[in-house]
Amino acid sequence: MPAARAAIDPIPLSLVETDLAEAARRFGDSFRRTGFAVVAEHGIDDAVIAQSLATLQAFFALPDAEKRKSLVPAGGGQRGYTPFGIETAKGATASDLKEFWHVARDLPPGHPYAALMPPNIWPAAIADFQPAQQALFQALDRAGGRILRAIAVHLGLDADFFVDPVRDGNSILRLLHYPPVPPEAGGIRAGAHEDINVITLLLGADEAGLQLLSREGEWLDIAAPPGTLVCNIGDMLQRLTGGLLPSTTHRVVNPAADRRHIPRYSTPYFLHFRPDYRITPLVQRADMPPITANDFLLQRLAEIRLI
Repeated sequence: MPAARAAIDPIPLSLVETDLAEAARRFGDSFRRTGFAVVAEHGIDDAVIAQSLATLQAFFALPDAEKRKSLVPAGGGQRGYTPFGIETAKGATASDLKEFWHVARDLPPGHPYAALMPPNIWPAAIADFQPAQQALFQALDRAGGRILRAIAVHLGLDADFFVDPVRDGNSILRLLHYPPVPPEAGGIRAGAHEDINVITLLLGADEAGLQLLSREGEWLDIAAPPGTLVCNIGDMLQRLTGGLLPSTTHRVVNPAADRRHIPRYSTPYFLHFRPDYRITPLVQRADMPPITANDFLLQRLAEIRLI
């Protein structure tokens, strides 16, 4: 029996410019209730999205040996290629049924964060891969900044509160490929987890499967109409808000039997604070002591077996 659908109505991102108070109200309500929002009128050019999808599909169609040329030893999967069956949801035993590529922020030479944010690498076999993914990274970064303005106002903060904390943040664009699922598969496409970062912006997901866990313990489908993106609260923002905005557990379930032969692609953008930003809850909590964004990230990467 199919899962019920989460009650999340699309919110036009253009409200941030036309009626910031209303944007704050609507995003705040959606995030507080579910940890998620569906974003319409996000302003990302269709051609940018299409070019990203075309080049990521071309990369994942390469032979395994060719893809593994972009694997960074001891890199924690933070740049380049991570093979199928590596990442494992926190507390899970079976690895996720996915492979992915990470694109990060490009820093100028000599930048103070260079030691913590290594440069991108690019696959030589796909000529247009680099400009296509850099364009999508930049577009999602801008969209994320607009959403954070609404969140700041919802929290009673200055609209520009997040500008400095996310400036040169250690954000990641993940290019995801979930291959066809064989009948004997021992896991699911993405096990139940919460995201590490501040907010996540998800485009793509041409195949269904994304679900959130409601406060009542029910798994609900997340429906994103064409032309929208999905945004969810990550653990870093949950910590900063002292739990006011929840980082909701979610997963990507395997398809129905008649769709198991179809791959699934998606492009989540994990928006992060700058590495040295000290995450100090706005409301003091003994169980949430201050911690730098980089230390928090390293803790969580170890938990999901990437380092």
